Amino acid sequence: MSTFVIEGGQPLKGSIKPQGAKNEALQILCAVLLTKEKIVINNIPDIVDVNKLISLLGKLGVKIEKLGQGSYSFQADDIKLSYLESPEFKEDGKGLRGSIMIVGPLLARFGKGYIPKPGGDKIGRRRLDTHFEGFINLGAKFRYRKEDQFYGVEADRLKGAYMLLDEASVTGTANIVMAAVLAEGTTTIYNAACEPYLQQLCKMLNRMGAKISGIGSNLLKIEGVDELHGTEHTMLPDMIEIGSWIGLAAMTRSELTISNVSWDDLGLIPNVFRKLGITVEKDGDNIHIPKHNDGYEIQNYIDGSILTIADAPWPGFTPDLLSIILVVATQARGSVLVHQKMFESRLFFVDKLIDMGAKIILCDPHRATVIGHDFKSTLKATTMTSPDIRAGVSLLIAALSAKGTSTIHNIEQIDRGYERIDERLKAIGAKIQRV
Repeated sequence: MSTFVIEGGQPLKGSIKPQGAKNEALQILCAVLLTKEKIVINNIPDIVDVNKLISLLGKLGVKIEKLGQGSYSFQADDIKLSYLESPEFKEDGKGLRGSIMIVGPLLARFGKGYIPKPGGDKIGRRRLDTHFEGFINLGAKFRYRKEDQFYGVEADRLKGAYMLLDEASVTGTANIVMAAVLAEGTTTIYNAACEPYLQQLCKMLNRMGAKISGIGSNLLKIEGVDELHGTEHTMLPDMIEIGSWIGLAAMTRSELTISNVSWDDLGLIPNVFRKLGITVEKDGDNIHIPKHNDGYEIQNYIDGSILTIADAPWPGFTPDLLSIILVVATQARGSVLVHQKMFESRLFFVDKLIDMGAKIILCDPHRATVIGHDFKSTLKATTMTSPDIRAGVSLLIAALSAKGTSTIHNIEQIDRGYERIDERLKAIGAKIQRV
């Protein structure tokens, strides 16, 4: 188990470029299974979860060629369906939650898709019902082996259908869309997720020959086609990384430029940080965060009541950044209620921040009240363990701002979502060592 050793309190300066979007990559990579023709994908992040999925696709028979840094070609013209029934697949599949999204493309193209119960972050219940109910609506037969937690769906030919999703699941919507593009007839998906990553998937599928309308809304209409073709696709920058770097700049009172952020795809993110009093400046397609020498002050509501920041499906604020907001608020002037609606275990890392001296009241599994220090009392260095990707980076930001030397264990969790994070932080002045 690897560890970060961080000497906090160092001012940072310079420019940092966000990696390709992790959540988009997991969807787009699965979509290569929908055609036998070659697909080229650019700006793929070099992170553990994405590399695991690329390896899984290779074992499934996809021909993979690395073209350059972050660029690969994929050709799924000789798929080995026998791998899906192998003990190796059961191990590979359950180690990565994103592997669930191979099921839709495989079902659409080959009439069957299997997956062991996938793992991933321990952030609360993350059910798969939306995925499989969608496949059943398209005419698939569902089976589940309880003894080894193995799921399967099969169909001779999927048929389009109207469906109202019980939750606006991003991965569920992506999986159903990938199944529906090759189904017979028209599929209508209401309460569909509409995150930029899902929009990117739909646009890529349309370039491949799919007929998807309503992109960007929560009502998608898909006219099935007989086959899809090759294309080239470039990932968006990772909006969660962008938010992480905004928070890092504020907490360390550093001047940072975040380059090539694709402003049009950031939604509420800049404005939510502005509500915490952070200056977020637009400079072309870059974000500039000036040095906050005088700190930053949380806005109250118009009537003077305490600000609440909560997550919601897009275009609401992404749940992946709430832990960053919580950490940044510990040094603000004022107080804020952080309400994590979508996952019930994501706030359980706050005990580590309390150990560092933060003033946080954990109201219940979903809500925490933060009383900011206004930099009058810095966080204190400590030893901690990363519980998941997003909490791990939040603790890393806290450690970079803290007085003294902190240690973070289990940094493999952070590596699952952030590309060479220690090297990139060193380049802007952080004192961080991987041991």
